[in-house]
Amino acid sequence: MAIQWQGVFPALTTKFTANDELDFPLFEKNLRAQMEAGVHGIILGGTLGEASVLTVTEKEQLVKFAVEKTAGKIPVVLNIAEGSTREAVKQAALAKEWGAKGLMLLPPMRYKPDYREAVEYFTTIAHSTDLPIMIYNNPVDYKTEVTLEMFSELAACKNIEAVKESTRDTTNITRMINRFGDRYKLLCGVDTLAFEELCLGAVGWVAGLVCAFPKETVAIYNLVQQKKYDEALKIYRWFMPLLELDIHSKLVQYIKLAETQAGIGSEFVRAPRLSLIGDERAAILKIIDEGMSKRPSL
Repeated sequence: MAIQWQGVFPALTTKFTANDELDFPLFEKNLRAQMEAGVHGIILGGTLGEASVLTVTEKEQLVKFAVEKTAGKIPVVLNIAEGSTREAVKQAALAKEWGAKGLMLLPPMRYKPDYREAVEYFTTIAHSTDLPIMIYNNPVDYKTEVTLEMFSELAACKNIEAVKESTRDTTNITRMINRFGDRYKLLCGVDTLAFEELCLGAVGWVAGLVCAFPKETVAIYNLVQQKKYDEALKIYRWFMPLLELDIHSKLVQYIKLAETQAGIGSEFVRAPRLSLIGDERAAILKIIDEGMSKRPSL
């Protein structure tokens, strides 16, 4: 299956049981809700997927399970977030072996590479695999910006096809299109900028709150594609207080709480993360419940 790199790609959370094991029945329940809503692909092992605390065996189990349950209807993409080039190359090979159809690729973790090192890192991984790759450009959270000049060099790697644009600078969509035309498929990676970036030329949305609200997320995307901007904006404005849960350091806990309230997830996270308690939980719950009480009719 070739990846079109357009549409809504949920960055799925990893479901855990109370005993800190993978919760496959709940993962499947959420996955089915995503597919019924019409998402165009899924991403495993991203920030929301708690990648840093998953074992290789757990990643294998998640990918194989998702590949089986999606049954070729949508592509399964695995995120790679490693500290060494060697391990990232190994993960890319394993992803293909497990059945993933594409990779999302972050810069090196725990070390901030310079220009030459970042380009070499991405290039080495791309040359090691024939899987299509989406570069995750998120300098706010991961401290390394993939610049236009870097993308100029990376264009030589044919399987680097897409960019998850998370610089939080909407003008970067225009800069990328002005510089590269349609060489890279651009997907918005920040929930609170999705409407704007889709209108500016992004062709997809790597979404977070879609984990709890898949139908509303897909509706916004589809309406923008149909140029029904007023209808899309009405849903987007309702959605904004919820979308803002995606741009916090505790986005995993916040979004998992939203999934729980929506009936397609649980609050269990893996340490060092801890589930929300007290006033903080009450405050986030209020945002979620108020949003759900005003949920638009689609």
